[in-house]
Amino acid sequence: MKRARFTEEQIIAVLKEHEAGAKTADLARKHGVSEATIYNWKAKFGGMDVSEAKRLKQLEDENAKLKKLLAEQMLDAAAMRELLSKKW
Repeated sequence: MKRARFTEEQIIAVLKEHEAGAKTADLARKHGVSEATIYNWKAKFGGMDVSEAKRLKQLEDENAKLKKLLAEQMLDAAAMRELLSKKW
């Protein structure tokens, strides 16, 4: 799925324009995204500063990495249990 990547600064700038009174349809057309995307951004980044949005992104990346590590460990443990149960 190809999608345009907007930085946190760009997303927050678009949301600031929306808060200033610009219409959603006009903003969507201007920035080349759908209106639903703007509403999703508003739900996720509404009321945030750029630094808070960057921190959120950093935490999401770290969380994804930790979930991957946990899944790998659980898979290793399951494989060991299966191997040991067959051996005895």
